[in-house]
Amino acid sequence: MHVKSNPIFVALDLPTPDQALAIAQQVAPHVGGFKIGLELFTAGGAAVVSAVQSLGADVFLDLKFHDIPNTVAKAVANATRLNVQMMTIHCAGGPDMIRAAETSAQETAAAMNVDPPLILGVTVLTSMDQNQLQSIGVNQVVEDQVAALASMAMESGLRGLVCSPLELNRLRSILGPELALVTPGIRAASDALGDQKRVMGPIEALEAGATRLVIGRPIYASANPAQAARSIAASIGMD
Repeated sequence: MHVKSNPIFVALDLPTPDQALAIAQQVAPHVGGFKIGLELFTAGGAAVVSAVQSLGADVFLDLKFHDIPNTVAKAVANATRLNVQMMTIHCAGGPDMIRAAETSAQETAAAMNVDPPLILGVTVLTSMDQNQLQSIGVNQVVEDQVAALASMAMESGLRGLVCSPLELNRLRSILGPELALVTPGIRAASDALGDQKRVMGPIEALEAGATRLVIGRPIYASANPAQAARSIAASIGMD
């Protein structure tokens, strides 16, 4: 495990900007950045992104774009103008949509003279197990569906993926060392699983090849979020 910078991104999965910012202010010294998802973004919009950035933290905008290529390209351009460091799209949108998203990020960032955000492909949501996949008509086992979508996304020019920690070893073996792998579903042994079905501890995930760890409830739902973040950071040599 070789960690060059703090890989912890705290998922601010909270209903209001005030609640999210209260947590962010407490834990910012101990983490590398924050994930802003659908719940918080629809409550606070671009203003909440700016407020989190004012803490000096990177932002992962997790809106999982999935639409026709032109629409996704325009959404990615707008998100890039917020100067976020990562954002998500659904690999199920297909090669044309993936290429449109990556091209839009690169061209918009170049026009702004900033580094392009990392576009991350979502393969199979970590809340989905085999029964859930079958219910939507996918008969492949979870691991094979993840691998198929991941390979297609990489061939379409994507530079990163979101994946369950339990898929890390396989994806590293088939996709190589360069692709960024951002991993939710991180839990310590004592943590409740919540709605995550495919989970792993932070040290194990990094050793398996994760480049960033997305950690939500174990930090924001803790009685002492700052201490929880500090403890996790210390466990991976970051605090």
